Amino acid sequence: MTTTHSPSGPVDALRGFLGVPLRAQTYRNLAYLALAFPLGLVYFVGLSVGLSTGIGLTVTLVGLPLLLVTVLAAAAAAGFEARLATWLVGVDATPPAALGDLDGAFESVDGFIEATKRLLTAPTTWTGVLLVALKFAFGVVAFTALVSATAVAGTLLAAPFLYDAAGISYSVGPYAIETLGAALATTGLGVLVTLVSLHLLNGLAKLGGFTTAVLLGDDPTESETTPDGA
Repeated sequence: MTTTHSPSGPVDALRGFLGVPLRAQTYRNLAYLALAFPLGLVYFVGLSVGLSTGIGLTVTLVGLPLLLVTVLAAAAAAGFEARLATWLVGVDATPPAALGDLDGAFESVDGFIEATKRLLTAPTTWTGVLLVALKFAFGVVAFTALVSATAVAGTLLAAPFLYDAAGISYSVGPYAIETLGAALATTGLGVLVTLVSLHLLNGLAKLGGFTTAVLLGDDPTESETTPDGA
């Protein structure tokens, strides 16, 4: 009797490690990280200005409506973040529940009052505000990680083209790269750094998507509609 053996764990792990640049999901994750900083900056400025101005004007008739608009805008931004997490990262995330109750809210005074009550009492409204406030910090981390990984990997990969260029003293740490062999070895290190960096960046994007799903009250499971392959 013969037995068919499935590929061993280390072989599958190696294939997964080396195949990360060939997967479309990797580039969707990178797009998610690249958008994090500019979006986080916009959210931070809008939330800071809206809350500070609204609180400062609470003694007037303008303050409370401004605070309400700020909370609504933050909930809408959280809804957009939920869509981004689903579209780009492949994590199922649901927009704040109160956003679905705004249809027809402005058709009557009673409808507006009820929609406002639902907005202000829904837990996901406030976790959405928290998500928007945290996005700036996540964006800074994502931007730093992207720039650092690109700079380090790009410098190593470019070694064969730079090591003997006129006017350039090319070195990696304390080691001067002066021969073609050393430059090729440096490029090999660059390939390894690139692969490791892509895996780490994928993990960071997943963390951002899972955080969005959890704060908005959804089960952080991967979407079946977003393929992981190329």
